[in-house]
Parts: sequence; C-alpha cells; structure tokens
Amino acid sequence: MRTNLPNAIIKNNYHCKVANKRPYRIKTISDFHKLRNLPKPEHPLISVVDYSLIRHSPENNLTSWILDFYSISLKRTSNAKMRYGQQEYDFNEGVMFFMAPGQVFNIEINNNASAKHTGWILLVHPDFLWKTSLAKSIRHYEYFDYAVNEALFLSDKEETIINGIIQNIQQEYHSNIDKFSQSVIIAQLELLLTYADRFYHRQFITRKITNHKILDRLESILTQHFDSDTLIKEGLPTVQNIAEALNVSPNYLSGLLKVLTGQSTQQHIHDKLIEKAKEKLSTTDLSVGEIAYELGFEHPQSFSKLFKTKTNLSPLAFRSSFN
Repeated sequence: MRTNLPNAIIKNNYHCKVANKRPYRIKTISDFHKLRNLPKPEHPLISVVDYSLIRHSPENNLTSWILDFYSISLKRTSNAKMRYGQQEYDFNEGVMFFMAPGQVFNIEINNNASAKHTGWILLVHPDFLWKTSLAKSIRHYEYFDYAVNEALFLSDKEETIINGIIQNIQQEYHSNIDKFSQSVIIAQLELLLTYADRFYHRQFITRKITNHKILDRLESILTQHFDSDTLIKEGLPTVQNIAEALNVSPNYLSGLLKVLTGQSTQQHIHDKLIEKAKEKLSTTDLSVGEIAYELGFEHPQSFSKLFKTKTNLSPLAFRSSFN
C-alpha cells in the first residue's frame, strides 16, 4: 500500500505484507522518545507525545517497527489524503489508531511541504497496567487488532471528548506522583477505551454506504462459495477466509456485522450453510451423509448436530416435513 499521508502509520495485519527489512523493536517508552528526537518522558511507563514535535531521520523513510507497549494515537493531517484499495480517506478529520504490543507496522514518510499534521500519541507500557482492572480487560477491546483502513474517524464533538481525557491523563502524570496517580490515570484510560468502543459502534452505523457494500460482498462471497465445488475441496469457509476476501480484519468484520445484523461472521456462515442444507434436503434424494459431504463436513454427525441446533429439527425430520 502506498500513501500520500506524511508519517503515515501502516499496520501490517494478516493481509498486509511486512517489509523485507527486519522490523526494529522498541522496548521502552524512553527508547521511543530517543529515536524520535524527543525530550525524555516525564514518566517511564506512560507518555503523551505531540505529533508536531516528532522529528524523523531522513535515512529512515520507510521503516518497520515493533513496539513492546500500547500505542493509541489521534492524528489530523491537512492537505493530504490516504488511499487504501479503491477508497480515499481525508485526514482533515481526527483519526484514531490503536496498536497492541508486538504488532508490526510501518512508518512511511512523504515530505509534502503543504501537509500539516497535528495530534498526539498515547504510549502505555503493559507494566503500568500491572495489578489493575485494565491488565486483562484491555485485551477485550477488539479495535487493537483492526487494520489501518479500519481506523476510527471522529466527529468534532467526539474529538473534543477524547482530547479532554488525554489532557486529564497528561495533567495527572505531570503532577506530583502519589499513591492515587495510577488509579486516576487507569480510570481515564478505561473511559477513553469505552468512548472509543461507543464511537466505533456509531461508525458502523453511520458509514452506511461502505458498510453495506461489505454486507453485499459478504453475501456474494458466501453464495459463490456454497454454489461451487469449493466446499468439497476446502471445507467450510472460515472467518479468516471471509475477512481476507473482503480485505478487512476478522475482528472488524465481526464487530461490524454484530452492530448491523446482530450476528457474528461465524453465524452468517452457518446461516448460509443451513439455507443450502435445507435446499438439498427438500429438493434432492441425497442421503444426509452425502449432503454433509457436499457441504464440507468430514463427519455427518457434525452436520446433523449443527442443523438441529439451528432448526430444532434433525435433517431427516426436516426432510419428512416436505413429504
């Protein structure tokens, strides 16, 4: 993927190729500050970095990185747009990206003199979360696994809310550290993540054209898969297969479908399977075993169990209702 966005962060998820150059691992927030020519962080385990202060070395125009800490960023870039596939994204809006420790991403620098970027990056080391409620619950926020084209686009009102939380975090660790400091910051972090969850749900609903195109393509892919010999050769499609075909991450796809349809990707696959099974049971003389085989099951018992779970009838009982 190429982009005109200066200093663009490009996450390498399952469908993005990692650069040939071996990723550079940044283990501490202090190391991040040093590599980005920033002053030393005021707190070793948490830091809010102003995008406008970041300076890049000219020899590192395209570099792969791995961070050993969480990165949450909000970026606004004027006079620049980013293309992903066939879609163009205008970064005059505030855009949020979420990255968990261990993810590989690229920073690509395009020296566009007319482009101006503002915003911040919140860096949180996992050690800061130790023995807090967020230590485990942060893993439940699926947007840390979303791809770059699944970023969170904020309205002005939403951006104001998020910026207010960041200012509270920054003010807290700038103050004298006491026994309440960590608890106060953790509470603000939880609030930020909860708001991000809410705003993503809003985005699933409001970006109707793009999201409905995904639903249409999902239906088309499933229909094509179940109407061909692919099931016999490869078995049932997996959530990963479907997500790759739609060029989105599995977590983003399931999150989108749950908001728009109330069902996960796996449930959509099963619904299409049951629809096809009903068609074969009612219009052919194939045995249950033969139908199970044609639908990609190695064992007829597994097919019968799933069919009964979904319809409250066994395959034979369903067939009998048509005779």
